[in-house]
Amino acid sequence: MRVGFLVEQLLAPVPGGTGRYSAELATALARRAAPGDGVVGWCAARRTVDAAGLPGVLGPLRLGLPRRALATAWSRGVGPAPTGVDVIHAPTLLLPPAGGTGGRVTGSVVEALRGSDRSGSDRSGSDRSGGRPAGGPVRPPLAAWAAHSVAPALGDALDRRRPRPKLVVTIHDAVPWTHPETLTPHGARWHRLMGERAARHADAVIVPTLAVAAEVARHLPIPAERLHAIGEGVAEAVVRVPADADARAARLGLPPPGGYLLTLATLEPRKGLDTALAALRRPDDPGLPLVHVGAAGWGGLDVRTEAARHGLDGARVRTLGRISDEDLAVVLSRAGVLLAPSRSEGFGLPVVEAMAHGVPVVVSDAPALVEVAGDAALVVGVGDAAALSAAVARIVGDPGLRGRLSDAGRTRAQAFTWNAAAEATWALYRRVGGSPAVSVAADGRA
Repeated sequence: MRVGFLVEQLLAPVPGGTGRYSAELATALARRAAPGDGVVGWCAARRTVDAAGLPGVLGPLRLGLPRRALATAWSRGVGPAPTGVDVIHAPTLLLPPAGGTGGRVTGSVVEALRGSDRSGSDRSGSDRSGGRPAGGPVRPPLAAWAAHSVAPALGDALDRRRPRPKLVVTIHDAVPWTHPETLTPHGARWHRLMGERAARHADAVIVPTLAVAAEVARHLPIPAERLHAIGEGVAEAVVRVPADADARAARLGLPPPGGYLLTLATLEPRKGLDTALAALRRPDDPGLPLVHVGAAGWGGLDVRTEAARHGLDGARVRTLGRISDEDLAVVLSRAGVLLAPSRSEGFGLPVVEAMAHGVPVVVSDAPALVEVAGDAALVVGVGDAAALSAAVARIVGDPGLRGRLSDAGRTRAQAFTWNAAAEATWALYRRVGGSPAVSVAADGRA
């Protein structure tokens, strides 16, 4: 089986969590491929595609349009699409047009025309003679002419086309429907449009959690048998602390190990940075500085400006921006508590990454975060700065609680691996491709 995997998100100005998902899953798919299977990366036309090159993944091959034109064309259901593959996987809602033919429509049209010819001949006893003036020219019935002249040409032309590749799409969250105010108006409209297109044309839709599956099903008409929950994993590079960790920590200006709170998210309104900053102003706040890691997103959020707006001293809050995986491993391993106060999430990969390092975690009660964290985190209400501050104070002031959360988190994180995600995704590819060799659970998960 040959899979065309869209790696365009890796070349976006801010790849974000979906970029991480695309890179890790495609690489794991190549790593877990069976003999005869392969993964080919595809992206928009551009001069440089080095950032989308992945171990074991062929390419990336370029499509015929640059990114903006490609997104516009695909939003209208037209444009170039990967070829020579059995399955196309769109890891975001930037998905190609359906296109192609499975042969069923062609066959039915041709057989209908040929059947009309046969049935017309069988009924022709009186029609062929009684329907024309005596001695007039013989005019063959339209169906007979079409069957003998049009049908063979039409059938040959269409049947030479390969059946269209099966289409698998990942929808990471239901934010465009549940929290559209946390996106730009254009972004919310575009995501809803493409979500509706995925619902109509995708042979399978992957979501990262059962919570997202339930939310998506409320807003998109996707049959249960086409909706599949496949989790994410922790990148080895983020778990493995480099040998020069002390030097990296000094260069990054990190406080002592365990001496800071951490938020890890793209800077955008949905991630709840305002709640984290408000928590630092609460009376029971333990006084630890807050370190933020993540690229600038949209909404004009600036950590220093937001901190000042909340009346916080500049020394209490700092941002490292987007950093390497090696630096991220150091930052995660030395954090005292990870804060994940998002208003909505699809999975919450930073939660699992922190738990893999044994860092205690506090999450909002967004359903996906609660599902992923299980019993390995403290849960507070969305937007509840007082509860967030109290939860941090409990962890900092209670070594026993800190130890229990650390141990539970390490155990919980072991359930989320990219290899497991890749194996489940290969099983799904084979299911949509009609392979009889794969058994799939009856609950819709691969």
